[in-house]
Amino acid sequence: MSQSPNRLLATVFGAGYLLVGLLGFTATSGVSFFATTGGRLFGIFEVNIFHNVAHLVIGAALLIAGISSIAAARIMNMTIGGAYLALGIVGLFLVGSEFNILAINAADNVLHFASAAVLLAVGIGADKIVLRPTAANPKK
Repeated sequence: MSQSPNRLLATVFGAGYLLVGLLGFTATSGVSFFATTGGRLFGIFEVNIFHNVAHLVIGAALLIAGISSIAAARIMNMTIGGAYLALGIVGLFLVGSEFNILAINAADNVLHFASAAVLLAVGIGADKIVLRPTAANPKK
């Protein structure tokens, strides 16, 4: 696993998001499932119960992919990276609106964009399959 940047990143990010999802429940006492404003995790990130569950699902998906294979980790890093990029963009318009069912604030948006950048950069740029020419197929 340590020889694959995608597997390592998926495993580390997966464990991190699982931990954040669990810790989020310490900040959501009295907050409803889809509350548009939530409790403050670490005093910075706004979360509600739905946001915590999303972190748990994302963390589990990344962790499972990271311990499975390079291909699974790479696909999951790119998929979740793309989803976080989209969430970061949409999140810019959700803050303060009645449609903010994840209780996203500006700090969450920064973290979503940062996660997207790292996941996409590693997913796209690392562990590429290099096709080498062979006697049977010299054009590869």
